[in-house]
Amino acid sequence: MVAVFNRELLSWYLITVKLRETVEANIPKSPGSTSSRDLQGEPSQQQKPQPELEKQEPSFPHLVTVNGGGENLKEEEEEEEEEEGNRNEEPEFVISIREKLEQARQDHDAASWAKLCIYKVPRSIREGHESQKAFVPQTVSLGPYHHGREHLRDMEQHKWRSFHQILRRTHQDANLYLKSIGELEEKARACYEGPIPLTSHEFVEMLVLDGCFVLEFFRGAAQDFKHLGYSRNDPVFAFRGVMHSIQRDMIMLENQIPLFVLDRLLGLQIGEPDQRGLVAKLALRFFDPLTPTDEPLRERDMNKLESSVTHITSTPFDPLSDQTGLHCLDVFRRSLLRKGPTPEPPSASRKWMKWRSQAVRVADKRRQQLIHCVTDLKEAGVQFKKRKTDRFWDIKFENGILWIPRLLIHDGTKSLFLNLIAFEQCHLDCGNEITSYVIFMDNLINSPEDVAYLHYCDIIEHWLGSDAEVAELFNRLCQEVVYEIDKSELSRLSEKVNRYCNYRWNSWRASLAHNYFNNPWAIISVFAAIFLLLLTSAQTFYSVYAYYRP
Repeated sequence: MVAVFNRELLSWYLITVKLRETVEANIPKSPGSTSSRDLQGEPSQQQKPQPELEKQEPSFPHLVTVNGGGENLKEEEEEEEEEEGNRNEEPEFVISIREKLEQARQDHDAASWAKLCIYKVPRSIREGHESQKAFVPQTVSLGPYHHGREHLRDMEQHKWRSFHQILRRTHQDANLYLKSIGELEEKARACYEGPIPLTSHEFVEMLVLDGCFVLEFFRGAAQDFKHLGYSRNDPVFAFRGVMHSIQRDMIMLENQIPLFVLDRLLGLQIGEPDQRGLVAKLALRFFDPLTPTDEPLRERDMNKLESSVTHITSTPFDPLSDQTGLHCLDVFRRSLLRKGPTPEPPSASRKWMKWRSQAVRVADKRRQQLIHCVTDLKEAGVQFKKRKTDRFWDIKFENGILWIPRLLIHDGTKSLFLNLIAFEQCHLDCGNEITSYVIFMDNLINSPEDVAYLHYCDIIEHWLGSDAEVAELFNRLCQEVVYEIDKSELSRLSEKVNRYCNYRWNSWRASLAHNYFNNPWAIISVFAAIFLLLLTSAQTFYSVYAYYRP
């Protein structure tokens, strides 16, 4: 006899007994044999029909005795019962921890950190600013992070309209785009952070619509929206006021589409699905007005760019050399830093310090003070002059003169710098050039007077309300930012400036020039005083000389 402690086993036993009766009923019996039914299927006279087993209920619902079985089955059932009892004896918090560890193991195994390049802005950076409009799109959503938000749904109809215009212009079918982007779905999902609550069809549809919407703006800025089939009074695809807000949303870190998706979509339109690099050049043309310098894209390069859109085989303008971009924000950042500073390789004595700085990424606010403010540097004898270059970060210091390229500040500069800083903070294979520049300018600017003097030197040009707003902008940009000072070219430049300021002679000379040679009347007064001093000295000399030698 074997004890069965499972209702499921009881059910299987009952089914087996029923099948056995059915088989025995269909097998012919010999004359001397006894059966519950005869050949005609009637009940035997020698045996009364048994009641149906389904109607029999055991005395104990969880304990049933059956004939046959083996000791192995009994031992396995006892072990399972013991394990289940042990689990039930564990406290609830232990069970909860086991479940969370199992979920963490699944998340870690499924993660693909190497391909991650479109991040959510860290909460420390996001909450450090009163307004989150610098990180949250206000007009159009691109990608899954802000997909479906209520205040962005008005632009969805224009996305469908742009996709329809592309299909009408290229005489292609929508299935071609959906199928081609569907092949890139897994690779595209790996570019985003965290799980994406979209089905496969929804995700592919979103990539196609958002990507085609972006490409229409890129091509319209490089060529003309009228050439693409849009009317001059189109509410979106025209050079109107909404263009600036869309432009600002498209450069945000959380509002990006992988560049390889845009390359594939543009390649399908022009008949070259495997083309690379053209989208990056179109993006530079579109985002050129956001560049914080007064050097626009040169006309010769613009003509090459327009011709490359029409004739893919031509040699287009390529400011990125041979670099590969991740998304539009990365492409724009690389264009800002073209021919950027290349730090000299560390010596053997500095290798350990470099490794230590890479291993311990902790923000040290004491070391972020690179340089003194403009007012202090002026008193120490440092002069400020504008450097003529289109690379706003290319600052030089020679012979007591700090050469700073001109910087244009408008209402979109804050959002641009914040998203560039957030990308440099999140992406491992990204430098900190923009972050170091902003921190350098933050050190230089402590008050509206500093901004006013840089504006007087033609270094800063802003379209904000006052100099105080510019000072506050820089003072709040790098809150809660991790900064590796050893990897910054501007940190070495700051050391040169600080060494220059430590010489007392430079301070004395600067004080003399500031107090006595700051305007023509002061210069005349100084020379008059010197002349009177010389006359008084000569009169005294001749008086003394005449006394001893009359």
